[in-house]
Parts: sequence; structure tokens; C-alpha cells
Amino acid sequence: MTKADPPLSKSPPNNSLLPAPNRHALTPVLLLLIALSLIPALILAAGRVRFEGAQKTVSVVMDYSALTAQANLNGLAPLDLLARFRTLGVNGVSVFEDTIATLENRAAIFKEQGTVLAMRFPGENINPLLTYMRDLRGGSEVARLAGRYNIPTRTQVIGGQTWTVWPTDPSFLPAGPNVALISALKAQGYVTVYRPYDNLSVKSPGSDWPDVPFLAFTDNQVIGARDPALLSQIRARLGRRVPAIIESTPQKGMNELIVGRPAVRLFSISGAWQDLLTPPEVSSKFVLAARERSHKLLYVRPFRTIAETESFLKSLKTGLDKWGIAIGTPVAAAYEPSTVLRWLCVVGPLAALLLIALSYPLVRLGLTVAALGLLVSLGLNGTQLFSGFALVSAISFPALGLVTRRERVSDWFVATGFSLVGVLFVSALGASRDSMLGLDPFRGVGLTLLAPIGLVALSFLPRQDIRKTVSQIYATPLKLGDVIIMVLGTAAFALVFLRRGNTSAVGVSDAEAKVRQGLQDSIIRPRFKELLGHPLLLLGLSGILPGYFTLLLLLGGVVGQASILNTFSHFHTPLLISFQRAFIGLGAGLLLGYATVYAVRLVLRLWQGRGDWMNAGRREIN
Repeated sequence: MTKADPPLSKSPPNNSLLPAPNRHALTPVLLLLIALSLIPALILAAGRVRFEGAQKTVSVVMDYSALTAQANLNGLAPLDLLARFRTLGVNGVSVFEDTIATLENRAAIFKEQGTVLAMRFPGENINPLLTYMRDLRGGSEVARLAGRYNIPTRTQVIGGQTWTVWPTDPSFLPAGPNVALISALKAQGYVTVYRPYDNLSVKSPGSDWPDVPFLAFTDNQVIGARDPALLSQIRARLGRRVPAIIESTPQKGMNELIVGRPAVRLFSISGAWQDLLTPPEVSSKFVLAARERSHKLLYVRPFRTIAETESFLKSLKTGLDKWGIAIGTPVAAAYEPSTVLRWLCVVGPLAALLLIALSYPLVRLGLTVAALGLLVSLGLNGTQLFSGFALVSAISFPALGLVTRRERVSDWFVATGFSLVGVLFVSALGASRDSMLGLDPFRGVGLTLLAPIGLVALSFLPRQDIRKTVSQIYATPLKLGDVIIMVLGTAAFALVFLRRGNTSAVGVSDAEAKVRQGLQDSIIRPRFKELLGHPLLLLGLSGILPGYFTLLLLLGGVVGQASILNTFSHFHTPLLISFQRAFIGLGAGLLLGYATVYAVRLVLRLWQGRGDWMNAGRREIN
């Protein structure tokens, strides 16, 4: 007896599950407007690529205080150890402002508490609650310090020597730059980063800053952040010095300080965190910062041993060389896109949002939703209109393809094409000097994941009175399997949503962290949301699963399209890097998607045909 063939899946085609999109008369006009506004977007993209291509130079800056500590532990002179590290790529040094305590450690001054001094010189009218200071080496350092602060001091002769009397212990007060050290470093060609302290006692902060290319503030605010008049003075005293914006360390007043002037991004990791990692792990993070986050100053610290430090520096230099990143003096330039071209680009996202609305089976609902999306996007960005329209692009283009076409597997290419068009508008409208420096992060990142799903889901509503639809949904009987699937789907989306961004509310496992690092060290790592979302969308468009499974798969697939736009909302990442990430994700997602469709078809054939095969086999045996 002939073996029975397993039947094919009997799931209905997509067009019987979903209402057909509304083909409005304005659709060709709106598509033409999108195409025309794409021209200025392409011009801006080309300009941004040229700008970023000229910014591929970084400086590897060693913390001089930490370097000195390691040199002292190994009986070496700090500058000799620095020269040793220089052969491995270190070309810069970060020098903190001196404090009175560091001057005392260098024997430039001598400080004594009143209690101790009173024991040495009894009967000299010494107040044990005060602090006494005098010069060493016959200098005038103490007089300079006394005139530097808004602290009343006086002089007193004790034991035949002149002491300056302080009402408090001044050890912690900033005392100005170590001029001799900075001059020696500059003479040897090191890129020098000066790190001044902020203290209200200083009379004229910034007046004695050394002539260095870069300045990195040490507190959670820049000097003068709380005093507009002082901040104006600090701006003037910056001169040619370029402020550094420290990654993950927002500093109040930085935006106001750098208005109309360039700045650079600085990346570092804390010494405590570094101690928990291996040299290759740390170097990977620095290479990633230079390659994908536009950091120009790589602020490094020695490891616990010289051997580990050298291993780290070798790995760092190898990684930078691999990605064509030069070590030198970074060029601090401000990206200033054309305002006229950006306004021309605004037409694109507005036309896309209107096209979505007009493509709904319920057009009035579509127009209402589109208007709400526009208002929310602009409202989240306040007076920054271009950023608001960039958000409109990020929520509309991932949904546009699926709202207008979702009948066959090949429509995945249409949806992806619209998403790639959208990334050009996101870049054109959202990329600016402040956003590329990380000072003006993209507002509404969560909305870029939620809104496209909502726009697509609402287009599923049939062309009938919405009250009737709500009643039908309410009256739909649910099985336990339905509830389980909905719970699992909601949990999966919640996990994706919480793990958005570089720092998420839900961490990754050790295994996933290793996979991520391995990928990012070898290629531009794709986003895992895309590796999941693209196969889901292809499976949904195939229509091989029955009932509402198709709807759920389409909505899950929107996450992959939205992630493409989300990738380009990280404006500190070079545009070409974002494109590489997107295309790697698309290629991998496409292959996984077709493999998934084939596997699901095979499983369904086996499942639905298993009974026939078994029965046929039994008849043959009998």
C-alpha cells in the first residue's frame, strides 16, 4: 500500500485574516513627496559621513596620578614608565590640578597643625585650633596661596620663622597647575588633558589654567555651573582649550559652556570596575568606544601590574589599528548640518504619517492616531522641532510598509525598504552637534518600539463601526492555550522593551555577554531584536500558521523594523557603522527567517500527517 502524503497546512491566506489597506487617491502624491524629500536627506547623510570620516583620530590618555602610583611601587620614575607605555600607544597624559596637600608632599611648603606646633614652641601664643604654614626652599609659595582664596589669613613669627595662619585645614584646596610637570610633558610631545577642581574659595578660577589642548572637569558640574556670571568668565578663560564630555557622567552647565564652540567625548572606566576585568575585556570596551561612540579621548589607567598594563595597551592598539583608528591629537570640530535642508526633510515623515492614516480601513481613526502621534512626538521634544520630526520618522516608517502591504513574504522587502528610507530622515533631522556629542540624547526611545506596533495593530481593525469591533473582541471566547500564548507574547515584548538602549533595566547573562563581546570584537554586532524580529515578520507574512498567530507574528516582526530605526537614533555612532549594523542584522535575519519558514512548514506537515503515516504503516504490517 502506498505511503500517505502528509497534507499541507490549511491556514487561510493573509488577505482573509486582515482587512485590505485603503488605497487612497493621495497615495502616489505622498510617495512622491517622500521620494523628493529624500534628496536633501541623502545630501545631509553624505555630509555627515564626510565629517565623521575626518574624525577617526583618538588620543590614548594615561592618568598621571595612577601612573605615578604604579611607578613608585616598582621603583621607577613616572616619566620613564610613561615612556615605556608610549611605545605601546599612549600618547597623552591627564594631570589633575595640584592641591595644598600635593604641594606639601612635594616639599614645596610645610604645614603643621596648631596642636603640634604649640608643643614644639610653648609660650608662642599658638592657637591649637588653627593651621600654620610656611615656605620651604626659600620660596614664596605660601604667599601665592594666601592670595588665591577668599579665606582670611594672617602671618605670625614663631621660632624665628614666618608662618601663615589659616582658620581651617586647607589641605583639600585646589592650588593651581603643576607647571613644571605640564611643561615637561608638552616638551616631550604628549597630548595633555588638564583636570581642574571646583571650589568656591578660589577667587579667580580658570585664570591660571595651563596652555593645554583639552580640559576635563572633575565634578558633576563644570566650574561656574550655578553662577551665570562666573560661567561666562570660565567660557572666556577656556581660550583654545577644548572641554571633554565624560561618558556616563553628566556635568551640569556643560551645554551652556560649549555653546558656539567644539568639544570632544572622553571614555573611561572606573578603577574598581577595571580590577574585575581582564586586559582584553577592558581593551575591547575602549575600542568599541572609539569605533562606535565617537570618543576622541580614551582615558586609561594602569592595571595592578606593569605586565597587565602592557598587555592591555598592546590589545588596545591592535584593536584600534584593525578598525583604522589612528592615535594622535584629535581634531575637535562641531557638526553643523544645513538648516534649510533639514526643513526640506520634514516633508518626508509628515507624508509618511499621513500615508499611514489614509491607508487605514478606518480613515478617520487613522487621521486621529496620526495627529496624536505628531503631537506626542513634538511635545516630547519641546522647542527642538527637528528632534520631534526625527521621532515622527522613527515611529512612522517602521509601520508604513506593513500598513500598506502585508500579503506575501516578499512584502518584507517593502517594509524593510521603507524602514531604511526612514533612517535617512532620522539622521538628517536628529543628528546635530549636541546629539552627536551625547549632550542631547534622543527623546522617545521607548516610543520608537511601542508606537510602530500600535500603528500596525490599529490597521488590523475591519472596515466597520468600531463599537461593533470592540463588542466582537469582548465576546470572543478564550481557551487556556490562547491565554498562555498571550501571556508569553506579552512577557517577551516586555523583556525586549526593558532591554532597550545601551543601559537597560534588565541585564544580560554571562553567556550572552560573551557572545556579544565576541561579535563586537570581530564584526559590527547586530541587534538581537532584529535577529528575532525579522524571522517573526517573514513567518507572519508567510501565512502558514492559523488564526491569530499570523497577527501576533506580524506585530512581533514590527520590533525588528523598529529596531532598525532605533539603531540610527544613537547619533554619537558614526552613520556608516549604523548602516553596517543594520545590514548585518538584515542579512542574518533574512536567512534565519527563510530557515524558520521552511522549518515551520516541515513541522506542520509532520504534525498534520503523522496519523495518516502511522495508520498506513499499521495496515502495511497487517
